[in-house]
Amino acid sequence: MALQAASSAFMIGSHVWLEDPSDAWVDGEVIEINGDEIKVQCTSNKTVVAKTSTAYPKDPEFPPSGVDYMTKLAYLHEPGRNVLMLAAKCSVFNLFQTYTGSILIAVNPFQRLPHLYDMQVMKKYNGVALGELSPHPFAVADSAYRQMINESISQAILVSGESGAGKTESTKMLMCYLAYMGGRVDNAEERSVEQKVLESNPVLEGFGNAKTVRNNNSSRFGKFVELQFDGRGRISGAAIRTYLLERSRVCQVSDRERNYHCFYMLCAAPKEDVDKYKLGNPRTFHYLNQSNCIEMDAINDAEEYLATRKAMNVVGMSQEEQEMLSLIGEKNQTLLNPRMINPGVMRSLLKSPYANVFFVTRDATITKALDPIAAALSRDALAKIVYSKLFDWLVEKINVAIGQDMESKFLIGVLVE
Repeated sequence: MALQAASSAFMIGSHVWLEDPSDAWVDGEVIEINGDEIKVQCTSNKTVVAKTSTAYPKDPEFPPSGVDYMTKLAYLHEPGRNVLMLAAKCSVFNLFQTYTGSILIAVNPFQRLPHLYDMQVMKKYNGVALGELSPHPFAVADSAYRQMINESISQAILVSGESGAGKTESTKMLMCYLAYMGGRVDNAEERSVEQKVLESNPVLEGFGNAKTVRNNNSSRFGKFVELQFDGRGRISGAAIRTYLLERSRVCQVSDRERNYHCFYMLCAAPKEDVDKYKLGNPRTFHYLNQSNCIEMDAINDAEEYLATRKAMNVVGMSQEEQEMLSLIGEKNQTLLNPRMINPGVMRSLLKSPYANVFFVTRDATITKALDPIAAALSRDALAKIVYSKLFDWLVEKINVAIGQDMESKFLIGVLVE
């Protein structure tokens, strides 16, 4: 947000903030005005002469200890001192969220705080106006749900931030609250739509998330989740749209980062699966050993493998489909099945110093030899295409399992970018 000085409002006695090279910001009272300059008596007892363009109005009632929420600021440009005070409170009281108008700003606490997101907290935010209680994702979700019901208009929630900011966790909290508000179980033995959405998350995370320098579980794709509601405000269907998958990561990984979780999960699978799929130590695979980061303390790849397979069962993927994850292709087109390829021929081609590209013309088939560098580039291009097709196929399977309501009256969309 751009800072704008209200120089025309300055007069003798005005309270202002000034930038300071040693203290960052100092505050004081205007004691003299001379054209585009002002003389300020600072609360630190020093006198400063500054341009009016570099001064910013200060709320004279600004509390010395700062404010709890930014909605209490008279001026949005009240400088960093308040942010630092808020950060100090966060470290002591586990308060790491604040408001700017209807925008929730959250700082990743880098710790699990389950007591802040349980059912009792959901009940506390139910029906309470935004800003009346402590800043929380539940408040934003409740506001969207109430406006949808009261104004009969679909809503959208944008979750944005840097890698590692906590977008994935914040999205989970929003989904949990909307499921709480609009949940419906017609059959006690059948899982609800919102349960299916939440249960599908390990599959999307396994194939779409990776460790980056700043985040152990960074989503490397954009996601738009539609929760569809009927006229009574009950969830009737859902759909997940994905976009901008980071395909380049499949073939090229920077140090201190990892490829997609699923590759490491497969290498950490039970022995019978490792033997069956001819897997092994991830350090033996070129697409994984470009980085020295293979294992992570915070993630157990063997456990994540089992959790992902369980999630695949939950969303309705058959054992045959789980084993045939290497299938690629579009509907009504021939699928490429690696099991249909002669292993001996494939091994021979991959080990040969040159790969060949075939061009079929009307009169003949022309063979063009590729050098190793060009062959490797072609291999990488094919790998990225295959992985993108695989990811799209997984999302399609999840959407079929969740079930869309084509006659839904409203929707709340959660866009994560």
